[in-house]
Amino acid sequence: MIKGIIFDFDGLIVDTETVWYVAFKETLFDRHAVELGLAGYANCIGTGNDVLYKYFRELAGQSVDCEQLERDAYIKYKDKMKVPVLREGVKEYLEEAKSHNLIIGLASSSSKEWVTAYLEQLHIIEYFDVINTRDDVTKVKPDPELYLKTLKDCGLLPKEAIAFEDSLNGLTAAKKAGIRCVIVPNEVTSNLPFTNHDYHLNSMKQETLEEVMKKVELIG
Repeated sequence: MIKGIIFDFDGLIVDTETVWYVAFKETLFDRHAVELGLAGYANCIGTGNDVLYKYFRELAGQSVDCEQLERDAYIKYKDKMKVPVLREGVKEYLEEAKSHNLIIGLASSSSKEWVTAYLEQLHIIEYFDVINTRDDVTKVKPDPELYLKTLKDCGLLPKEAIAFEDSLNGLTAAKKAGIRCVIVPNEVTSNLPFTNHDYHLNSMKQETLEEVMKKVELIG
C-alpha cells in the first residue's frame, strides 16, 4: 500500500532545467564560441555540479573557469526566470496527496536555500512533511542516499513510496533505494533513454495521482 510520495524539485516541480540550459548555452557560446548540446547537458541533470563542470571542460577546455561561467549564466537565468510557475498538475497532486493523508517528501540534489526559496515563493512549502537536499547528505543523486534518508525521515518503507522524477540521475537514485519511480520529463529531459521506470507521464495533468498510484501498484 502506498503511504507516501517523494518529489524531486528542479525540472519536476518547476522547470528550472530548461531555463538553465538556455542560460548556459548562451553563456558558453558568448564566452567560448562553444555549442552546448542538449543531449550532453541533459545527462548532467539531477546530480552535482561536478558532473556539469566536467562536461563544460570537455567542451571548452580544461582551463575553463566553470564557477565564473556559472555565475555569468545565473545572471541570464535570473533575467529569464522572473516569475517561476509550477509545472502543470503539481498543485493538484499535492492537494490530492494531502486529501488521502499521504506523507509528502522532497529529495533534491540542489541546495536547501535554493529549494525552500522557490517553495515559499510558490506557496507550497507547507505541503511537504520532509525536505532533504544536498545539504543533508554526503552524496547526491544518482547515489540513493537522498532517497534513503527521505524514506527514513518520512517513516516509510521503499515499497510504501512512489518517487516522481524528471531525470536519469534521479531515476537511478530512486530505483537504487528500492522505490518505484514515475518519470515526468521536461523539455530538456524528454529525449533521455528512460528504461527501468515504473510509469511515464508527459505531465501530471495527464492523470490524477490516484490513477497513477493504482497503475503503479498494479505494475509492482
